[in-house]
Amino acid sequence: MALLDKKKDLSFKKDGQIPKHIAIIMDGNGRWAKKRFMPRVYGHKEGMNTVKKIAIHAQEIGVKVLTLYAFSTENWKRPKDEVSYLMSLPVDFFDVFMGDLIKNNIRVMTIGWNEQLPEKTKDAVLQAVEKTKNNTGMILNFALNYGSRQEIVEMTRQVAQKVAAGEVSADEIDETFISQALFTNKLGPYHDPELIIRTSGEIRISNFLLWQIAYSEFYFTDVYWPDFTNATLESAIADYQDRNRRFGGL
Repeated sequence: MALLDKKKDLSFKKDGQIPKHIAIIMDGNGRWAKKRFMPRVYGHKEGMNTVKKIAIHAQEIGVKVLTLYAFSTENWKRPKDEVSYLMSLPVDFFDVFMGDLIKNNIRVMTIGWNEQLPEKTKDAVLQAVEKTKNNTGMILNFALNYGSRQEIVEMTRQVAQKVAAGEVSADEIDETFISQALFTNKLGPYHDPELIIRTSGEIRISNFLLWQIAYSEFYFTDVYWPDFTNATLESAIADYQDRNRRFGGL
């Protein structure tokens, strides 16, 4: 597991192994703004611009799914003004960047509980999913109002109901069955991320894809999300390319 930008002389190989699914915990927007004596929301706005740049570059280098942790089920605890601004970002993002997403053949998907979002936010998200559903390039997958423990609890409840109704037997429940009951099942063969990146220097998972990251590679960087560049992404992938993934074997 890489801890905070290992000092290695690694170079990104475009013809090397590119992770098919990269998931990013976008962190540090507020601290980025604070360092500039600006309100936290200014950092969130800059972070939105970073999303566009990184999504397009990820598509160009061959990533199949880019999952971004945009808003967790715990983020509702933040001050109301900040939550309100965060809920406006998907509206602004898709309004400004929809043309770029379509031009670059990027498909939008989401995981999380969309029905609990404010109406304007939910409408913007659902329209983006609908407008890009025929795109065949990279999936830009937003984890929006998402929490992994809640996802697992709801999946367990649904499985228990099926067992109680006689629709499935306990013997049929295996890893594949569980994976198919999770939000990420819609991502097909790319449901589990190969590389997890967290920005801003924090070294924790924060209730993100707990089942799906069983064999993911981790990369932590001190870079705040608004400062995350194409070169930063390539450095993370270069580190990934330098690893020997054994999956418990030799």
